Amino acid sequence: MRKPLIDIKTFKQRRSKLGEKAKGCAIIIASHPEFIRNSDVHHYYRPDSYLFYLTGFEEPESVLVFRPGCNPETVLFVREKNLERETWDGFRFGPDLAQREFGFDKCYPISEFEKVTTDLLENIDKVYYRLNSNHEFDERFFAMLEKARLKKGRSGRGYPPIFDPHEVLSDLRLFKTEDELPYIKKACSISAQAHIEAMKFVKPGVSERQLWGVILNSMMQQGAAREAYPAIVASGANATTLHYVFNDQECKSGDLLLVDAGAEYKYYAGDITRVYPVSGKFTRPQSIIYETVLKIQKQILAMIRPGIPFKSLQDKTIELSVQALLDLGFLKGKPNEIIEQKSYQKYYPHGVSHFLGMDVHDVGYYTVDNESRKIEKGMLFTVEPGLYISLGDTSVPSEFRGIGVRIEDDIFVTDIGIEVLTLEAPKEINELESIVGKKGG
Repeated sequence: MRKPLIDIKTFKQRRSKLGEKAKGCAIIIASHPEFIRNSDVHHYYRPDSYLFYLTGFEEPESVLVFRPGCNPETVLFVREKNLERETWDGFRFGPDLAQREFGFDKCYPISEFEKVTTDLLENIDKVYYRLNSNHEFDERFFAMLEKARLKKGRSGRGYPPIFDPHEVLSDLRLFKTEDELPYIKKACSISAQAHIEAMKFVKPGVSERQLWGVILNSMMQQGAAREAYPAIVASGANATTLHYVFNDQECKSGDLLLVDAGAEYKYYAGDITRVYPVSGKFTRPQSIIYETVLKIQKQILAMIRPGIPFKSLQDKTIELSVQALLDLGFLKGKPNEIIEQKSYQKYYPHGVSHFLGMDVHDVGYYTVDNESRKIEKGMLFTVEPGLYISLGDTSVPSEFRGIGVRIEDDIFVTDIGIEVLTLEAPKEINELESIVGKKGG
């Protein structure tokens, strides 16, 4: 029999915190549907992050109904125990085992959702449920609401108001707790070691897909469940495509390789980008762009501390990138006009940071009351400046064309500053040149 992946006390504590924010309400979280990959083959299933965050339960066709308040109750609807289906698809908990192993107040078969939840929503002020995430389940949700309305007879009351659960859940996940940190650090360490293995393996003639395989192999051997996102393995000018997905070209002598890859460990994501030369040595133009991006990243890292606006990281990155592009001669004009006209986006088109956690682009509001959110202790996010020079950009010297550099690390905010969780992955030029291509050395 399978066991919960994480101690169930963790999930009870999370529900208790949520209950303090949503008294008198009901929170309904439905699992994602399973999707067909092709013919009768499904994509690998991964449960909804909110559902796992509050329950630790991983099976599809599951729904959480959480009723905080004077008589808090956690109810989970799951697939029924079915020994015949288990012969084909693997172990199922079923309602009885799920209730016992995960500490829910009650568990029911998913087939009873409408019937049971109609009673659970009696005297509820509002419902938190995310619409348009699972269209098939939306129909069941509204059917249940209609039954609940009819049950009230001629009271004149309609549906309870429906709110997005992000309102009460996103801040819980935004601020990482002490019990989450070991999993986050492990995800970052696994990711870093996978990058190192790719660095050692690369050489001219190796394909991007081979390197992707090296990364996946390293992650799995270290205990990761899966990639946190499909890796970007982009050699040469492919690195100037931000979300390059093909990963099928040959790595050639003289090219740089950009690898953006992260592991998922116990539902927490690592997210690292490193860039290094396929042949083991940076050319002068490559080193100029690389050192420019690395310098910008170090300056951004140095400014991060609790209390500064999150937006200031992007503002400073743009300011530094514009000055660097002027110094390189790639842009001309006054910095403030370049920033106002956004002409820098030709070379730096993305943001410098995003929240990280159970999702690689994790939940959390970047603005509060129409102002940039202040950085606080417990936040986890990336810092990833970059410069990308298109192969067809005739406005720059030819030796710089086709160079794409992004350097990304994962940052945890402490009382007084930050802890960089991805330092195991080398990023100084001398470190990279000493390890690239040294497989078995």
